[in-house]
Amino acid sequence: MHLFSPNKQLVSQLEHILGFTPKHLPYYQLALMHRSKIEEIAQNNERLEYLGDAILGSVIADYLFKKYPYKSEGYLTEMRSRIVRRETLNTVAQKIQLHKLVEYNTNDKGLSRSHIFGNALEALIGAVYLDYGFHKTKSFILKQLIKPYVDIEYMEEEDTNYKNQLLSWSQKNNHELVFETLNEETESSRKVFTIGIVLNGEVVAEGKGYNKKEAGQVAAQAALEKLPTDD
Repeated sequence: MHLFSPNKQLVSQLEHILGFTPKHLPYYQLALMHRSKIEEIAQNNERLEYLGDAILGSVIADYLFKKYPYKSEGYLTEMRSRIVRRETLNTVAQKIQLHKLVEYNTNDKGLSRSHIFGNALEALIGAVYLDYGFHKTKSFILKQLIKPYVDIEYMEEEDTNYKNQLLSWSQKNNHELVFETLNEETESSRKVFTIGIVLNGEVVAEGKGYNKKEAGQVAAQAALEKLPTDD
């Protein structure tokens, strides 16, 4: 069993993110431990990520149901999907500076461009739930994450499917665009994919992820940041 040591600096940083003091610090230390650092399932954040994902989904479903009493089931489902997807959570995680606390293999440069920080945010939600229970977790999600950092009205109009945006731009401007699998490797016991954006025969951006869809979205987002898509 891995024993976590007390860390006053970490407690202070977590207080700033959470808005309250952690009671049982090991939950939070576990939430910040990515699999690339420690493979053993009992000592990384994947189980907490699973728990946090379920809690987040239910909190957002309840929030949207009450916020939009006359919206259809389809609208509520789509908005929940946009809020809880990895791109959104990764952005929120970086805005609250959570990415500075996550323990991961920094030698793998592609990981920092993947969605591990959004995954860690879900794990953090799981840690809060274990430490304080559902009502405190719901308050944390809504007051510290959603209301300050997620503009639902803007999100309603925004298309964050980067792959679709990039394909649309390439067709409009008569460019030949291909999503190509550049590499497939095993990290510990989990596959990591590298997808390249090949524009007119040249690789212009790359992205890593634990599946091809995620890696493709990361790569497409990187390409959109580089290319003159306002043409």
